[in-house]
Amino acid sequence: MTNCESDLLKKVERYENAVHELKAAHDDVKDVLTQHILFDRWKELGTPLGFKAEKPVDSEEPNRDLAQLNQQISAMSESWSH
Repeated sequence: MTNCESDLLKKVERYENAVHELKAAHDDVKDVLTQHILFDRWKELGTPLGFKAEKPVDSEEPNRDLAQLNQQISAMSESWSH
């Protein structure tokens, strides 16, 4: 295997890893947004009917999700910078 082929294989591997990380980050963002949008829509529909909706009091959950996303974005940026 030549040096060019070896470099190409490394780049393809980095690309595949970055795509995998991007898909995982996309799923995480989608899940967070879906939960908030669905809850807000459910609340909007239920209020006129007399239902009261309160989000669970778990103040650490959104911060944990955002921290995890920031880590994934940093890892992706780092993998592309090499």
